Amino acid sequence: MIGFKNSPVKLVLSCFLISIIFILLIYTDSVLNKPLPIEDVTISENFDEKLPKIKNKTMHKVEKGESLSVIFEEKKVPLNTAYKIFNADKKNILSTINPEDIMEFNYYGETLDSIEIKKDKINSILIEINDEISISKLKKNTQTIESFGTGLISTSFYIDALKQGIPDSIIMDFAYIFGWDVDFIFDVRKGDQFSVIFETEYSEGEKIDSGDIIYAEFINNNERYVAQRFIDKAQGKQYFNEKGENVKKAFLRAPLDFAYISSHFNPNRMHPILHKIKAHNGVDYAAKRNTPVQASGDGVISYVGYKGGYGRTVEIKHGGNIKTLYAHLEKFNKRSQVGSKVKQGEIIAYVGDSGRATGPHLHFEFWQGTKRTDPVKVQLPSAKPVNPDEFNEFISALQSSLQKQKEYNSKNNA
Repeated sequence: MIGFKNSPVKLVLSCFLISIIFILLIYTDSVLNKPLPIEDVTISENFDEKLPKIKNKTMHKVEKGESLSVIFEEKKVPLNTAYKIFNADKKNILSTINPEDIMEFNYYGETLDSIEIKKDKINSILIEINDEISISKLKKNTQTIESFGTGLISTSFYIDALKQGIPDSIIMDFAYIFGWDVDFIFDVRKGDQFSVIFETEYSEGEKIDSGDIIYAEFINNNERYVAQRFIDKAQGKQYFNEKGENVKKAFLRAPLDFAYISSHFNPNRMHPILHKIKAHNGVDYAAKRNTPVQASGDGVISYVGYKGGYGRTVEIKHGGNIKTLYAHLEKFNKRSQVGSKVKQGEIIAYVGDSGRATGPHLHFEFWQGTKRTDPVKVQLPSAKPVNPDEFNEFISALQSSLQKQKEYNSKNNA
């Protein structure tokens, strides 16, 4: 038998395999170490300009006495831009800017893009700065819903109403509406009840403000008072009781916001300065100096000046042979001139201590003909009732409110 150990065939095969392996190694090395192709890359000299601009903003609260020119200078608004803004304000929209307004300066990079002036939670002014300047008023869309509140008085009306989630402004309006019949300082008792339906405004899901009272009810010392809002064609928005009578009286009993009554109507009062019995034919309301004094009712100013012990005094003639007098004033409203017509609630002067007075207060007198009467106790005439032609419409609105209040009370007492 012939062996292959030293066969020429085996030798040839071995040489062939070695050659193939060598060729593969050379090829692999050339592929792995082949340099990558180099592409031409152009680097822009304006590379920064192609980056996205970052929006940023700065805020400014308008202070008393500040002008837009001063604010623009402080915020480094270019003079040319400021000039264009003022020149574009053809409708004088920017003249409505007031202290406490919030100004938002919006930038893209270092370029001023717009200015938004926020007047309140709903209204703002937008200044858009492009090749052309545009100035416009903006107002958010709002939704008005009805809100409810009811409760018992255990400490004070104000505190207990706040506990029921009734806003401060609604509490004040409630007290004003019933203030013709109820003195919320002296008359309110523990156990008195209150109910109110009022408007609440929302924008984009956020509570913006409280609106008007729609319906209010107050039970004071077992006496029930009701007020329904109604838009009377002749009188506008008014509040009427269940009989259609105006809850508003023709006169204010207290023509100012006061701390307390320092001296009541008293024909036998001991005078604090003269130290002798001298009739006190009015009511003294203690208040801070310069507290605004309002006209108690519509009328015509018949006297403005200094009047002996009364000091600075204003007198107003009203219908029905009624006159009101306001004394010991600090100063007069510039519009308070003899012969001037005034509306109820209009500011006519400010509290002081002129004349024979021991401290700042308002001395208030209520005259019926030639007789002075107690302003706190006098039977005040009411304002006009619901127009007879609209009475059925008013009753429908009242019944709707009563039903809503009943359903709310039933739901919350369940």
